Parts: sequence; structure tokens; C-alpha cells
Amino acid sequence: MKPGLAQLEAFTVAARERGFSRAATVLGITQSAVTQHVAKLERLMGVPLFVRRRGGLELTRPGQDLFELTDRVFTLTQLVGERLQAYGAIESGHLRVIANAPRPVLPLIAAFNRRYPGVRVAFSLHSWSVAMQRLRGRDVDIAVVTEPEHVEGMYELELERACFMAYLRGEHPLARQKTLSLRDLAQECVVLPEGGSLTRRAVSQALARNGLALDRMMEMTSYPVVKEAVLHGVGVGLLLGASFFPSRQLVVRPIAEMPEAYRTVLVTPADKRALRIVRAFIDVAEESVG
Repeated sequence: MKPGLAQLEAFTVAARERGFSRAATVLGITQSAVTQHVAKLERLMGVPLFVRRRGGLELTRPGQDLFELTDRVFTLTQLVGERLQAYGAIESGHLRVIANAPRPVLPLIAAFNRRYPGVRVAFSLHSWSVAMQRLRGRDVDIAVVTEPEHVEGMYELELERACFMAYLRGEHPLARQKTLSLRDLAQECVVLPEGGSLTRRAVSQALARNGLALDRMMEMTSYPVVKEAVLHGVGVGLLLGASFFPSRQLVVRPIAEMPEAYRTVLVTPADKRALRIVRAFIDVAEESVG
């Protein structure tokens, strides 16, 4: 027996939204209808397609394999629908955006929201490794990632380049120096994002190149939490320059052993780039770059 279109659509939207209730809202049907469609598809395939987690649905390996196919099919269906409609104003829709740092993506989302207030933007922050995993899995429309891995079939737009910097409270003794060395931080509590971040890899590589070590490192879950930790005097933060909105209480200093500039890039699956809402977001990003 072949799967029905309604079953495949319910599965695809549930995978995109990471939840049955959110999928039901997008599809305009009941949550029970979504779960029934997915259950029928699971019985047909003989394997579970989702694992239920606290943060939402997570695809199993068979589910991921199926989603990579069905997402392409329904992206094409969206494109066909757009071709059949008049090219008027974008009044509604849903866009899924992720990033590994708050900036520069949040200013882009703000500009996009001002231009297209009827479009619902779902945004979440992830470590670099998780962001790349989700991008490869096609369960997002747009990712803004620093130094993304090359993934076949992706469109990229470079947004900016920045070096890693030290973030300190203004009254910190090291704030008086124009440039800091990793040696200056050897006795400090250094606050970093979690292990899957690009920051952790870049700092580890710089320490290894220079034969240095940091005695005290504290791991935080995300860039905003690193900022809060520095503001509260927990330690010195190491992050890319302009990773979050400036604060009068913080000063930013370059690090002598980390002069390299890293690219922050907007990435989207090439077929999704043709979708009107995705194209509109890219237009806003291109204007900010230009």
C-alpha cells in the first residue's frame, strides 16, 4: 500500500515544526488528525519516525531519510503554488531561521518583520555543530552560521567578517590594555560557549599553536548567556566581535594570537531559495551587506 499525500504532508510539516500541535496550526487541521496521519505512515513503513523529547519531536534515522525526500517534494509543491498565484505582496507565511549567534541575524529579522509584518518568523539559537546538523537535515529555511561547512546543494551569502575578541566589564584591570594576549587570560576565568561551538574550537587551536593553557574556563549554553556572565562579573568572555548588541558596561579588546577574520554566512537549501518568503529574507540581507 502506498502512503497518502495527507500522511506525507502531515509528517513533513510535523518534522519542520518539531511538534504535532504546531503542524496542526500550519495545516489548519486538528492535532489528532496529524498524529493519526503520522501513525498510519509509521505502520506502513514498520518503523517509528519520531522520538518525543522535551524540546519537541526529534526525527529517527528512518524519519530523517524520509524527510530529506518529502521536504524537497513539498518545497517544489510550494513553488508550483506560487507560480499559479499572482505575484502580489507577501501578506502571510512562516519562516524558520536559526543561527549560532544573535548578531547579525536579529537585525535582519527586525528589518524583515518591519517589511513583512504578516510573516511569522520562528527563530532559535544553536551551537555551531547543531546549526550545521539542522541545516544538513533541511528542517530550517535559513541558517546564519559562522564559517559553515560546505554542503552540496546550498546557496550562500556572506554577511560579514569578524575576529574573536575578549569581552570585559569596563572596570576590569585588563580593560586598560588596547590588545590582550591569551597569556593575559591564563589566570582569569574565561567564559566560553558550549563545546559544540566554533568559539571553543578556535580558542583551543590558538592555545595549541602558542603552547598555552587557560587554568579556568567556564562553559555557557549560548552567546547571550556568555554576555550575561561577563556583565555579572563572572569572568572574561571570548566571542566573535559584534556577536551581540553592544553594552555600555562592556569593553571589547582584540586578542593578539587570534587575528584571523571569520565569515558569517547566510545559508539556505538552493531549492528553498526560490520560495518567495526565503527570497524576500535574502533581499533584506543583501541590502544590509550592500
